[in-house]
Amino acid sequence: MNDRTQISKTYLIPQETIVNKILFVRGEKVMLDSDLARLYNVETKQLKRAVNRNLERFPEDFMFKLTREEYRALRCQNGTLKRGEHTKYLPYVFTEQGIAMLSSILNSRRAILVNIEIVRTFIKIRKMLLSHKELQQKIASMESKYDQQFKVVFDAIRQLLTPPEKPKRRIGFHSHEE
Repeated sequence: MNDRTQISKTYLIPQETIVNKILFVRGEKVMLDSDLARLYNVETKQLKRAVNRNLERFPEDFMFKLTREEYRALRCQNGTLKRGEHTKYLPYVFTEQGIAMLSSILNSRRAILVNIEIVRTFIKIRKMLLSHKELQQKIASMESKYDQQFKVVFDAIRQLLTPPEKPKRRIGFHSHEE
């Protein structure tokens, strides 16, 4: 088995782990510098140092620094951004293209393998979103062709396509009688 075949069958990190690290900021799917550093098995400051030495490789559509407001919002939404972490400097976030560029500046076998997995994950997400949109369009088209008797069927399908809302937990003490 050659190196190329071995790389294509190597999975260092489960895709679910990568998917859980992808955030949506400024209309872009991005990953935090600290999450990427953990995946690459390097310190965040080492990753940032490499990026700062190669800033010309990272235009605004490849990487950007979060504003204080964006950082606070992420920290409130995301349990992995704990108070006290990442506070000295605002984190960088990397788009799919920026992540691909990272392997060239980190120049390690692990960086290459991790990047392959991350790129595959982004592609899988893009395909899932595209097929989801196509399915919704097909349902809308079919719905317009059929009469009212199929409305129940189309409503049920639409409900299945809509992600469920997380139940809201009540805060505070509750008696069992409530």
